[in-house]
Order: sequence, then C-alpha cells, then structure tokens
Amino acid sequence: METSEGIPPSAPAVDPRSGFCSETKIFHSLRRPVPLPPDSVPLNAASFSLSLLPSPLPDQPALIDAATGASVTYPDLLARIRNLASALRSRAGLSKGHVAFLISPPGLDIPVLYLALLSIGAIVSPANPLSTPAEIAHQIRFSNPSVAFATAATAPKLPPHIPILLLDSPRFRSFFDPNPAPLPPLEILQSDTAAILCSSGTMGKVKGVALSHRNLVAQIASNHAAAQVAKEKDAEPPVALITVPLFHVFGYSVVLREVTLGETAVLMERFDFSAMLAAVERYQVNLMLVSPPLVLAMAKSPAVVGRDLSSLKLLVCGGAPLVREVAESFAARFPSVKMGKGYGLTESSGGIAGTDDPRNGSTGRISAITEARIVDPATGESLGPGQRGELWLRGPTIMKGYVGDVEATASTLDLEGWLKTGDLCYFDHEGFLYVVYRLNELIKYKAYQVPPTELEQILLSHPKIADAAVVPYPDEEAGQIPLAFVVRQPGSTITEEEVIDFVRKQVEPHKKVRRAVFISSIPKSLAGKILRRELINQALSLLNLSYN
Repeated sequence: METSEGIPPSAPAVDPRSGFCSETKIFHSLRRPVPLPPDSVPLNAASFSLSLLPSPLPDQPALIDAATGASVTYPDLLARIRNLASALRSRAGLSKGHVAFLISPPGLDIPVLYLALLSIGAIVSPANPLSTPAEIAHQIRFSNPSVAFATAATAPKLPPHIPILLLDSPRFRSFFDPNPAPLPPLEILQSDTAAILCSSGTMGKVKGVALSHRNLVAQIASNHAAAQVAKEKDAEPPVALITVPLFHVFGYSVVLREVTLGETAVLMERFDFSAMLAAVERYQVNLMLVSPPLVLAMAKSPAVVGRDLSSLKLLVCGGAPLVREVAESFAARFPSVKMGKGYGLTESSGGIAGTDDPRNGSTGRISAITEARIVDPATGESLGPGQRGELWLRGPTIMKGYVGDVEATASTLDLEGWLKTGDLCYFDHEGFLYVVYRLNELIKYKAYQVPPTELEQILLSHPKIADAAVVPYPDEEAGQIPLAFVVRQPGSTITEEEVIDFVRKQVEPHKKVRRAVFISSIPKSLAGKILRRELINQALSLLNLSYN
C-alpha cells in the first residue's frame, strides 16, 4: 500500500502544532497517515469499498427503510450488487464509460445501484428528483447519459430520446435475480471517471463535477481511517439516520462510508420532521447525518418535546455552513448529544475536514490526504496561521474538472493541482480550519465588503426570529446595502424597525441591515445552502428589476 503522509518527514520546517510549513507556505495534516493503494493499480471504487468490510460480515442490517421497516442484510447487499451489476451488463447493455442518469427519491435500491454501476465502470450521474424539467435538461446536456434510471413519478421529467429503466418496474426487480452467465472481467482504471455530481449552483447554474475512481477511493480510505479512530472511543455499532439527499456529494459519500464500515444506514424516501423523530425512536438511531436547517429545526421546533431521543449520541452536520448560534441552541437543548461538523465541496469528493468537538466555530483539522494553502485574494500571496485568505486544496480527492467546461475548470484548478474553493478561511495555530464566508457572496457597501453570514448569525440569535438570510440590495448611493429576509417565530410580531435596531447595536455602521422583509421560509437547497439567487430575485422584484 502507498502511504499518504500528513507531514513529510523530510520537511523540518513544518510546525508540529499548526501543520504549516514556512518554506512552502503549505498547511499539512496533523492526522495519522492514511494508506492508499498505488494509483497505477486497476481498481474501482465499489470493489475497494466492499474490500474494507469487516470479516465476518456484520450481523446488523446494512440498510433499513425508515417508513416500512424493510431491511437488507450485508450478505444480501453483496448478492444484490453482484446480480444487479451482471444484469446491467448482460441485459441492459451497460459497460465501462457509459453515463447512467439517476432521478429517484432515496430508497433501499439506490445504494445498491450506485455500487453496481461503479463496479462495472459506468459513470453515475444522480439528480434531484424535485428538479424541474428545465433543470434536468441542463444536467443531461453536460452529462450526456446512455440511460436513465427513474421511477414512474420522475420519468415524465426526462426528455424522450433517453432510454429509461424504471426502478419500480417488474423488469428492474428481475435484475436482482441470480445471473448464471459468466461475463469477462472489466479493467477499470483509477483515473477513469466514476461519477458526475452537480455543484450547488446557489448563485447560478449548476456545473457537472467529474470525480474519478481514484478520488472516491481516496475519500473512502480517509473516511474509513477517521471512523476507526472514532471506534477506539466508542465501540457501539452506529445506526445512522441519513437525512441528507443521496444525489448530493454529502449523501453520496455517506452511502459509501456506511457500507464500507459495516454500519446500519436508515433511509427516508420522503423527509418529514415528525417521521424523522419517530425513526430515531423506532430504530434507536445514535448517529444522524444532517444539514444545517435540520439542526435549526431540532433546536427550535416544539415537535421535539416529549420525544424519546435518548439513543442519539452524535449529529454530523455538513453540506452548508452551520451558524454558531444555531449550534449553541442545539447544544442547550440536547446537552448529551455531540455536534460534529465537516467541511467539503463536491469538487473535493466530499469532506476534507471535520471534528466531533467544534471549537468556536471550527470545522476541524484537514484530512490526512489533504494539503491546504491560504491565499490573499488580492495579491496571490500565501499566508500563515491566523491570517485570512481564500482556501486552496490539493490531494487525491480533488476533482478531474467540470464536464464540458474548460474555462471554469481552468479558473478553479491551477496547473499544480490546487483547487480554489472560493471560501475565505483561516487556520489557527493548532491547525484547526475556520470558514468565514463565501467570497462571491460579499455585499459591496461603498468601499466596504460585508459578509452576509455575519449578519445572519446575529439575526438568528434573536429569540423572535426563526430563520434569516441576508442578500445585497441595489442602492444608488452605496452600490449595495444589506437586506434581511426574516422568518418570524410562531406568534412573533417583531417589526422591521426592531430587526434593523437589533443588528445596528452589534455591528459597525457599514454592516447595518438597511431593510428587512418578512417571509414564510428561507429557500434552501436540500443540502441546506441558502439559495441566495432566489432571494436576490425577490429583492430586485421590489424595484421591478430582473437578475441576470
């Protein structure tokens, strides 16, 4: 096995406390080294994932349907993957390099289908089942699929020229039957594309992120190593409720993680807050993978009162930034539940930093296979601990590029393999990463730059505010001013003047919220990111303008 070292032994200038090398200006990981297979060896992500399963196979279920209680054991899971992979090749005609488009709610068949497709070298391209036909058409244009897997409910959204396999049809169900016909083995290189996942697109159209088998193998190995360290602290087998969408990189990587570790994953086909609480009680869930809106709901919703959630030990939050005030509210309500945080991007194959002990808003230390730089956006100078700049990442989990978009790839990945994240961050002197805000979301007030997340944290600390988001609003004199969209708590009558005054007392003059609008909910992606483009459109509609 090849070893990915956190701190190179030949680099004496690396600070053992922060991981920063003063000579190269690179931050190195402070975690244990993670062994990776040589990248020259043919290997697919599914085979690697399943090779890490404990032996003998775990007794507990691999997958559980939260609504019905139906489950899949680990022996059955392996048989289903093997049979489905064989049928996809012999009966559906799929093979290495074919793109398979998936548009379906979460279900017990989805993880099996992901792994079966990866094992035959097909490229997995999942989509949000709630997407509009126009959004799906855009994704299909850049992914160029050979086949689409859909349900009877989602199939009408697909264009007519793509062959469709219905997941809820008798034909697809027969694909799980044993296939006695032997098939020649396929050689899948780690450099081959394994998946095309969608970037978030919160400020514009989504892009297709091409991830290789090497990217996924490295991510799986990193997650597996981190989980082994966690098991040293707690030997109880995790029962994980997955509330994050499986088409998102967070959910996609979680599926591979849970199977690799031999844990139990509880899936919800349709998310409902009350049903989620019932699932925690019914299946004695001790681990939840969540996005920030769910943390907010658990911290503030009256529906939690009277529920027996005593089995819950750890929430791992990702997909979008978690506001400190929300984390503190959750901790006050659930003092015995640890709150884990992670940071990652679709372009980094998922998480590259994480912790189950957040300190003052930190997202933890970077993974053992990741290097980082903090770069001044204005000068391009690499910065050290305690200094803020754009976070750049390098390592084996970094994407191949954006599908069909050479210009976007070149502007995001440099020639040395550094991924420019677009996030303003810093490392402290102990190597902990802090994400401050998105550079492209700054509000330009006169000569000042105002981070909306700072104002959102203040707004969420108000007891009469359930949720909030801040966006730029055109102003003839200032260029842009901060406008707050506010969701009142039930029964609250808080006014615009009260909102503006509450923020004014806690910020410098240029950061003041100048207008406030009350709405019923903040639009967010299923991963929990605020859909700022939608809010900007709403703000501009107040002036009868359009956002292009």
